[in-house]
Amino acid sequence: MKIRTKLTIRYTAVTATVFLFLMGMIWFLSESNRKSVFYRDLKKEGITKANLFLQHKVDAATMQSIYMNNREFIDEVEVAVYEPDFNLLYHDAKEIDRVKETPEMIRRIVEKKSIEFFEGDYQVVGLLYPFEGKDYVITAAAFDGYGYAKLDALRNILLILWGVGLAVLAVVGYFLSRSALSPVSNIVRKVEKITASNLDERVPVADEKDELGELAVTFNRTLDRLEQSFDAQKMFVSNVSHELRTPMAALIGGLEVTLLKERSGEAYRKAVEEALTDADKVVKLSEGLLNLARASYQPEQISMEEVRLDELLLDARELVLKANKEYKVNLLFEEETDDDAMITVSGNAYLLKTAFVNLMENNCKFSDDKTSSVQISFYEEKSILRFSDSGIGIPAEDMEHLFTAFHRGSNRNYAVGNGIGMALVQKIVFLHKGNIYVHSYPGEGTVFVVEFPHI
Repeated sequence: MKIRTKLTIRYTAVTATVFLFLMGMIWFLSESNRKSVFYRDLKKEGITKANLFLQHKVDAATMQSIYMNNREFIDEVEVAVYEPDFNLLYHDAKEIDRVKETPEMIRRIVEKKSIEFFEGDYQVVGLLYPFEGKDYVITAAAFDGYGYAKLDALRNILLILWGVGLAVLAVVGYFLSRSALSPVSNIVRKVEKITASNLDERVPVADEKDELGELAVTFNRTLDRLEQSFDAQKMFVSNVSHELRTPMAALIGGLEVTLLKERSGEAYRKAVEEALTDADKVVKLSEGLLNLARASYQPEQISMEEVRLDELLLDARELVLKANKEYKVNLLFEEETDDDAMITVSGNAYLLKTAFVNLMENNCKFSDDKTSSVQISFYEEKSILRFSDSGIGIPAEDMEHLFTAFHRGSNRNYAVGNGIGMALVQKIVFLHKGNIYVHSYPGEGTVFVVEFPHI
């Protein structure tokens, strides 16, 4: 069942129930008012007949005759007049006697002055009536046919109105639900048209403050993440196909040339060493591409935990020195701290270590003494790492493209590389909500300043 139908049914059911309750209250209040009015009329009729009998001395037979004649056409009030000792003075129709008075009833009327009750379908009042210094007890009973007829008519009118109103509510509820949910239908139609080839399309947002606007915004954020993931995959595939072609071609070409003719053992050895060098380039390039793809993920797709920067720097230093015997990495703590929070950040240990390795290797590659100096500073809200070298520096024209993947600067002949390292470092730093700055002085060296916020 569609939400539109469910909403219509629920809206109609709830509203119909409320209306039914209100109509029940109307009928109940009308019935209560009918009883009160009829009890009041009974009292008036009882006093009137008592006055005719006691004050005006109208003959009992005459009054009884009038009563018998009237009851053939209308619901005439049956009145009886008693003395407090249960002595009957007058009765409209003793043989009918709707009330069936008893001494106990007369005694209760004398005590309470006035009582009201039902005798079957008949309403009955009993009241103490003083006349010329004596007390008399009057009972009056009748069936309120006219009142019940009006109640029946009211009930029928209310039920008809309820039925018609129910139908109107169902129609109105259907159109209201269709109108309210039309943005959802628009969102569904728009999303169904979005495929891998047009992930740049977005769901229109009418009002961000309402629930449907929030739904559209959520869809758009999901599409943003999908688009970024697809772009990262496309970039990875494109980079792999583009960047691996050259070293692989060099590797294959060198081996093919070696096989063209017989060579000496030393020549074969040299050819194998060149092939290993090219293969090592391929391995490093593929690792760099994989790390670049990982760093392109959304933060929520990366597992984060509390990590210590000093421990990661020590691990990165060990990896750099193990892979390059001629490199040197000096770690300098600006000041000692016993507070672990000052050097702890929320991050992915593998990616952070990869960034530090790249920064250290970059310093060593472009430094005359193959040395990277890493200075660690602690502040209340963040930690700052400075990776510096004493190399040739970065030309001003290359600074703009320093963090562009696969861009090689004008000093590319000074050291080997694949143009991935700095782009990877920047992505990792940004992924950890950090910042990276570069200060370079041609002929003097370069300093990379990396900031990470504390947890």
